[in-house]
Amino acid sequence: MATAIMRKTLKSINPFTVRSLTSPNRHLTALATAGQPESDGGEREQDGQSNKNAEADNIFIKAPKTTSSASASMPTSSVTGSIVGKRFYKQVTTREADDGNGWNVMLDYRTLKTPAKRPLKCPTPALAMAIAAEWEYQETDGIRPFTMPLMKLACTALERVPLARQKIIEHLLQKFHKDLVFCRAPGDSDLTSGILDLQKAKIDPLLDWVKSEFGYKPVVYSDLYGGKQEDGLVNAMENLLKKTDDCELAAIDAIAAAAQSLTISIGIFRGRLQIEEAIELIRLEEDFQVDRWGLVEGGHDVDIADLRVQISSATVFLGLSRRL
Repeated sequence: MATAIMRKTLKSINPFTVRSLTSPNRHLTALATAGQPESDGGEREQDGQSNKNAEADNIFIKAPKTTSSASASMPTSSVTGSIVGKRFYKQVTTREADDGNGWNVMLDYRTLKTPAKRPLKCPTPALAMAIAAEWEYQETDGIRPFTMPLMKLACTALERVPLARQKIIEHLLQKFHKDLVFCRAPGDSDLTSGILDLQKAKIDPLLDWVKSEFGYKPVVYSDLYGGKQEDGLVNAMENLLKKTDDCELAAIDAIAAAAQSLTISIGIFRGRLQIEEAIELIRLEEDFQVDRWGLVEGGHDVDIADLRVQISSATVFLGLSRRL
């Protein structure tokens, strides 16, 4: 089921859209890094054919340069839309790890490894099979990392989250006060009054749910610089985030980065929101303007495709990584 969803999502994006999604101004959850800077030379990697035999059993995805961001989500500059190399394998399978702790993805006889050269271990066989499907989906003319969002999230959860867990949580809580769903359009203008009514109808039920879950109703505001939420609500969110495992935190962070909303991310995490409901809330204001003024091809449609890939992949990853 998850494989079918990912295939349908990826196939719906035309080549122009894919190229546009790799613009420096757009963001996708990127490959994990173990916090080590890239070695001196991208050229050295290009010229490393002499080491090919020595590393015949190792399959790596190039690690991005380190970033100072506290978020587990990295800029798209580290995952370009280019082809990184021709497909060199014929069969993709999965198997239980040798130590019995997780599942590996196999490219022919080789064990798939992370950017830090560690075997990629998935917590569930379902996630391993979904990542295997991403590798199986690659064309013979080359491997395209930007079409493997589950692989990128798995690397993030395995390598980056354990090293930066506290910083990721602090980053999410810092942005929480400026959450998308807390910002309201002014009601004193004909241009924004319609948006305000729509926000009340669509977003207020989510805020009521937050109150029932955490005991505090979020404070809404019309100030572009944001407001301040009650300490009790912030503490409740912090406690929830601290109880997550690495895969859950990676997914929550990815959704929050795409949605500009920790509230929507937690709504998906707790099962309050489905993918389409979340996308509707995220695009509420922009879709209102599109309905009024029209859609800009190469702009709005690319944004919609970009958002759908990010929210869908992180949500699927969250579900597949949970042990039954």
